[in-house]
Amino acid sequence: MKRVTREVSVGGVKIGGRNNPIAVQSMTTCDTRDIETTVAEIVGLETVGCEIIRVAVPDMAAAEALGEIKRRINIPLVADIHFHHELALESVRQGVEMLRLNPGNIRDETKVREVVSAAKKAGIPIRVGVNFGSLPPVGKIGMARGGSRLTDGVNELAKAGDEGGYAVADHMVATALWEIGILETLDFEDIKISLKAFDVPTTLDAYRKLAPLVPYPFHLGITEAGTPFAGGIRSAVGLGILLSEGIGDTIRVSLAGDSREEVKTGFEILKSLNLRSHGPTLIACPSCGRADVEVLKLTSEVDEALKGVKTDLKVAVMGCEVNGPGEAKDADIGIAGGNGRAVIFRKGEKVNIVPESEMLEALMAEVNKG
Repeated sequence: MKRVTREVSVGGVKIGGRNNPIAVQSMTTCDTRDIETTVAEIVGLETVGCEIIRVAVPDMAAAEALGEIKRRINIPLVADIHFHHELALESVRQGVEMLRLNPGNIRDETKVREVVSAAKKAGIPIRVGVNFGSLPPVGKIGMARGGSRLTDGVNELAKAGDEGGYAVADHMVATALWEIGILETLDFEDIKISLKAFDVPTTLDAYRKLAPLVPYPFHLGITEAGTPFAGGIRSAVGLGILLSEGIGDTIRVSLAGDSREEVKTGFEILKSLNLRSHGPTLIACPSCGRADVEVLKLTSEVDEALKGVKTDLKVAVMGCEVNGPGEAKDADIGIAGGNGRAVIFRKGEKVNIVPESEMLEALMAEVNKG
């Protein structure tokens, strides 16, 4: 069952709540001060379905570029802030739709109050981002002043830390509770939370432990997951487990590579769990000695041809006409190779037989019919 949370709106994209879809987001890889390059990357992300985009704001020049970037894109813009409250304030002035920051890193209560006041006035949420690699020492986690739930959680973890008994996931949860408590004390509850680590079991443990303690939506991710191949697998495992348990309201797949691959991988994870539909889904047999066509070659050609298709369809590529239609009867449309010919089918029923030389064109003609 899906974990029901408070709902936050990021530039009109609803996160959390009861029935909102899980949003897919990414982060730019370029220098935010370079407006042209940043806009070009975001526009490219929009073409593959990215729904929210985050940019790094390391200095005032980057913050001042946000307004122009926002005017030239079509998805909500999130400012990623570390330590410097003046960058958060300028980002709000520039019209961003969300701040990602840790109020505890700002350290000065007056400055935190200024940021929260600006966010509240602008009607934008704040994502509290807790990362394994930048946790404060347990002894330096301040008291959470947002209520007994938060105070008890921090005190329990602080005591465990003093006794040398806390786990990394507990440390992450305690840090999140402390950060949330700072915002709640300032009467701010338009909050989203992330608890990211490279280690999948640690990430799972942290999200599972925090889930029953707070009412806020979760941003899921495996931080610094790696290359598209290894990172995609690590992310699919970690995010897939949490999502299958009903935990998670928006996701970002962190990959070292083209940011568009993050979005594509994110949607594939959601599609595999029947949580989102987003364009065609390609089903392909792994090939075997019964295959009458070059399945891998045909699959690659179909995959490339489907990139321009926006319709939600399951498209199957099967290696033999004997078992193909039956094995892929769940597919909306499919093709099964034969000896010099191919069968085109819909929901397991044959609709056409074409020469092998025409099979790709015939399949795509059927796909384009919808």
